[in-house]
Amino acid sequence: MVARLVVAAPSSGSGKTTVATGLMAAFSAAGLAVSPHKVGPDYIDPGYHALATGRPGRNLDAYLCGPELVSPLFAHGARGCDLAVVEGVMGLYDGASGQGELASTAQVAKLLRAPVVLVVDASSQSRSVAALVHGFASWDPEVRIGGVILNKVGSARHEALLREALDESGVPVLGALGRAQQVQAPSRHLGLVPVAERRAEAVESVAALASRVREGCDLEAILGLARSAPALSGDTWDPVAVGACGASFPNPAPSRNWGSAPDPGPQTPDGLEVSPDGLKSESRRPVVAIAGGAAFSFSYAEHAELLAAAGADVVTFDPLHDEQLPDGTAGLLIGGGFPEVYAPELSANEPLRKAVAELALGGAPVAAECAGLLYLTRELDGKPMCGVLDARARMSERLTLGYREAVAVSDSALAAVGTRMRGHEFHRTVVEPGAGAAPAWGLHAPERRVEGFVQQGVHASYLHTHWAAEPGIARRFVERCTA
Repeated sequence: MVARLVVAAPSSGSGKTTVATGLMAAFSAAGLAVSPHKVGPDYIDPGYHALATGRPGRNLDAYLCGPELVSPLFAHGARGCDLAVVEGVMGLYDGASGQGELASTAQVAKLLRAPVVLVVDASSQSRSVAALVHGFASWDPEVRIGGVILNKVGSARHEALLREALDESGVPVLGALGRAQQVQAPSRHLGLVPVAERRAEAVESVAALASRVREGCDLEAILGLARSAPALSGDTWDPVAVGACGASFPNPAPSRNWGSAPDPGPQTPDGLEVSPDGLKSESRRPVVAIAGGAAFSFSYAEHAELLAAAGADVVTFDPLHDEQLPDGTAGLLIGGGFPEVYAPELSANEPLRKAVAELALGGAPVAAECAGLLYLTRELDGKPMCGVLDARARMSERLTLGYREAVAVSDSALAAVGTRMRGHEFHRTVVEPGAGAAPAWGLHAPERRVEGFVQQGVHASYLHTHWAAEPGIARRFVERCTA
């Protein structure tokens, strides 16, 4: 059993990230092993969570992975920890559009049987806070609101009025944070600036959040609430069990049933788990290079774990600074990030752009999501990119955001025709044309269209997917690396 709690709010902008990250950092500083989690597909908040805890931030997304994987993925990430803190998404009961509670914080809290700490922006209310909290606590009897943290409190008198009102609600106040104590992280067109782009400043921000939470919250009561969560039944997700491909090169010993995950081995600075160095020298395991650094900081930790379990050696590189791909690269994964912010620097690294183009044009498997798609085009905002795809990319005023139902319409290194996946789009860029002669995906919502590019070994698309939902993707990719 892992002590756990979910940090939620009535709406976005209430202070969930502030409180969740502050709690993670405060409890970690107190000597607890804290497992950080984020509801939904967001990549940026988990970066701050990882900084606060020293462990990879992991996502729990009931839409991308299915409700049945939420608890197993949580158990995998929280293995060996004293406490797990799960930051919610949007408002507590907000989920996938038009699909009820699916992918909501409330659904994840119920699947984890975890108590909820409700963060309330109290800046413009006093006694009304009791009605708001009562409504959230009584809306779904399966959701247990274990306490409230009041945020943006104006004064001692304001706090006293709020606490008096909440005395009538029966929901305990676990903390109060003043307006003057706000710790801000810089934002831009897609939200907070990722940790990878401001690490020194982010370290200071996280330390300040920990101090603020220690001063304003009852950590002992919060930990007691987390420890009141009942034991979870069911399996623990195991990348070895679901990802072993049975190829001729050595693999970690597979297990028929989900159980305790193996030791994760050494980690890269970005938190990606890789295979032990001994295997690199003793075997013919193919090298799969994963783009990292400030321009490509979006990646789910499970992808690297699945690739390693399927028989690959996973090595990260930074397209902003490395002029060559890692030695022996047989496959390439370029995830999400902000190449539009670093277009001049990426363009200036001509040796790497040529190396990527040579690898892709030689038929090696290349998987590119969103930022990776932009990097493979001929140009981004007029700056030359890798030129693998006959397309151009540019910034746009329009935000494209939302979950998608997708089906593979072209055979690729990732998926056979007909493979169904759920994904997520989040970008303010446009690629023209939006699809190649062999598109990657057919999307069913919100409108029917084809999207992305499949050519030779390249699969490039705006769609972010979570491979835990379809571990055959990692097996297929590694098998193509050895073909």
